[in-house]
Amino acid sequence: MPTGNEYAAEQLKTQGNTHFKNGEYEAAETCYGQAIQKNSKNPLLFTNRANARLKLEKWQEVIDDCLKSIELMRENMKGFFYLAQAQLAINHPNEALSSALTAYDLCTHSSQQTSNAATISALVLKCKKAKWDIRERDRLRRRSSLLSTLESNLESQCKRDLFEITEQASTGAIGAIEASDSKSELLKAHEQNLADLRTAFAISDPGNMAKREVPDYLIDGITFEIMHDPVVTKNGRSYERATIIEHLKRSPTDPLTREPLRIEELRPNIALKEACTEFMEANSGWVYDCIDGEEDRDSRWAHLSSS
Repeated sequence: MPTGNEYAAEQLKTQGNTHFKNGEYEAAETCYGQAIQKNSKNPLLFTNRANARLKLEKWQEVIDDCLKSIELMRENMKGFFYLAQAQLAINHPNEALSSALTAYDLCTHSSQQTSNAATISALVLKCKKAKWDIRERDRLRRRSSLLSTLESNLESQCKRDLFEITEQASTGAIGAIEASDSKSELLKAHEQNLADLRTAFAISDPGNMAKREVPDYLIDGITFEIMHDPVVTKNGRSYERATIIEHLKRSPTDPLTREPLRIEELRPNIALKEACTEFMEANSGWVYDCIDGEEDRDSRWAHLSSS
């Protein structure tokens, strides 16, 4: 039988869930916080509050909640998933990638059917791209001191504008939803300004200043590396042959959709294989710099060991 405090915590959690579904994230955060005061040993309460705080863009508070939840429950898919999003938001792509990979592992190895794998897979790829983008930014800045100066000016202005929005929200001049929308619009405009600036430099010096990137469709959804021998499932999703076969030996389901799938249903994706080969041959001078699966796996397990 649950204790009085445990029962009260569940009631507050239910209230928080209702507020969350209605988009009342501050009220949801408050209810979850009160529930935690009643039962601080329940890891799910911390992930619930972390999710509400994600909506409110309280990144450090999200990280604190997730770490506490993971401390209470080691195999904590939601904890690592929310943690990765907050770490990415504060521009820590290495840590975010480690957390997202851990969430992905926990999801795909879960005995319970779940529809989260595709969502987490997309987050892993987003983290990898963010990590690579930082490398590219630094490489391009080393190529041009003028580009470095102009990008730094844009970033400084963006930070000042974000701080001003935060201040307005803290004084009540604008509401939390308006502040969140304003920040999203500001960040979108900032990214567009950076992209336009880099495009201008790339046009002026394409040999040295063009941005290097790996197309998403060349990347395997299990290992997150460039495919060499892709096969396609009956539903049109492509994977690296060796990794999908290894997965199907353990579980006869598509790792992302969880639909039934057998090895004999796989077919070679000849067009994609040719595209992968062509890309690798055309970009052999740099492409291996962004294939850092071993590094990612090592950091992931180190992250787990220290959790």
